[in-house]
Amino acid sequence: MDEAKPDPKAEATAEALAEKLAAGDRRALARGVTLIESTRPDHRRAAAALVRRLHALPRRTLRLGLSGTPGVGKSTFIEAFGLQLAEQGHKLAVLAVDPSSARTGGSILGDKTRMERLSRHPNAFIRPSPSGAALGGVARRTREAILLCEAAGFDLVMVETVGVGQSETMVAEMTDIFLLLMAPAGGDELQGVKRGIMEICDMILVNKADGDLKATAERTRADYASALRLLRGRPQDPNGFPKAAAVSAVSHAGLEAAWTEIAALAEWRRETGVLEARRREQAVAWFRAEVEEALLRRFRRHPAVSELWPRLEKTVASGDTPPQLAAAKALAAFGLGEEER
Repeated sequence: MDEAKPDPKAEATAEALAEKLAAGDRRALARGVTLIESTRPDHRRAAAALVRRLHALPRRTLRLGLSGTPGVGKSTFIEAFGLQLAEQGHKLAVLAVDPSSARTGGSILGDKTRMERLSRHPNAFIRPSPSGAALGGVARRTREAILLCEAAGFDLVMVETVGVGQSETMVAEMTDIFLLLMAPAGGDELQGVKRGIMEICDMILVNKADGDLKATAERTRADYASALRLLRGRPQDPNGFPKAAAVSAVSHAGLEAAWTEIAALAEWRRETGVLEARRREQAVAWFRAEVEEALLRRFRRHPAVSELWPRLEKTVASGDTPPQLAAAKALAAFGLGEEER
């Protein structure tokens, strides 16, 4: 969060929101997420004060990450899976990150519409957020949003990411268990799944295992299970993990079994201290991200850099200046000597 001197107004806003969050006020949660996503200086101060109040609170929340290729049925799966958990008494918060337009910066934010039944359930909270300029398919303030959901009493927080790619690594750094949703496909599809993604996921769920696709989904599950067995064992896993399962968001087949496996993995990690160690690593990753982001912000706002930047971009685009040389000029304008780069 942005460092600032204590601001009485910000502290009062944070105190009022924290009290309402502790009481499970969903409107306060929505307002809190809006506050932490805001870039207004007064909102940033209030958001920083709020996070400070909530950071030390005890929590036993399970953080789930979910990603998958477009069209795999992430929203349909989350609604079916979430309704099942909500009916069992769990309180589920879904932080769905929508891709922002590279041209306009806007987002459709349609997840709440696609998960209409789940959004109306009293035990569920759905918050779509734009990815904006943040890398990795997650919103810039997703970590803080998770903290707010935990403070509001949700025992499950699911982060749905934008597509496949760097998002997997980013979500793995802020969740306890990472799920990769895949569609039934032919054998060649397995070659398209990057080894890095296979290595960081905890479970591969092959969706659409119903109707004419049921047999194909089962074959795909078997292919992924075989591939996972070839990977080197990870110290954060019990025997049998990571694993693959076939599920159907339409018929609900396999959803209960998938949750049983997820809950068992979470409990094993709690008992062995793996989950606590993972949270400590996530805190360090959050710290590093905040420092890097603040430094980049200060760099871009530096008067000499902001004045020089458009000309450098133009000469790089025209091919007159090599990118490396342009970067050196920008860093020199910021005050960094060659030995500091």
